[in-house]
Amino acid sequence: MRHFLKFLHTIGAIGLMGSMASLLVLLSLAPPPGALAEYALIRGAMGSIATWIFFPSLGLTLIAGLIALGYSKAYHNAGWAWAKAISGILVFESGFVGILGPMQREAERSAEALAGKIEASSLAASLTAERNTLLILLAVATANVIFGIWRPRLTKWRD
Repeated sequence: MRHFLKFLHTIGAIGLMGSMASLLVLLSLAPPPGALAEYALIRGAMGSIATWIFFPSLGLTLIAGLIALGYSKAYHNAGWAWAKAISGILVFESGFVGILGPMQREAERSAEALAGKIEASSLAASLTAERNTLLILLAVATANVIFGIWRPRLTKWRD
């Protein structure tokens, strides 16, 4: 069971970090909203990546990690495991609020602008915030991978 949970956690982390990297690339390639058709296409792709790769990978990583933490007694007193759990919960919340929601909304809004329902000038307000959130979450995810490999001696709690 421990190996299966580690496998799920690792697969989730691969999908999570890969989706964040691809979202950063697409953010850097996004044309200005003046090129509405191209902008809507990129934002639609970003919304799909956030919905179908980023969020499920984030959930899988967090759930498998928390179950592994509860399942393995070796992790119960390991400070590094608790640090990963706490940062994983924070990444989950930040990813949900700062990435998934804004990317889905902007994809919908750009499609509405393309259909003529809203003004294109109201688009692209969240690009900088999305980029900054992705960079921070990618750094935290990288730190979690380092913790999982290196397993530094952090405070050990006694029963």
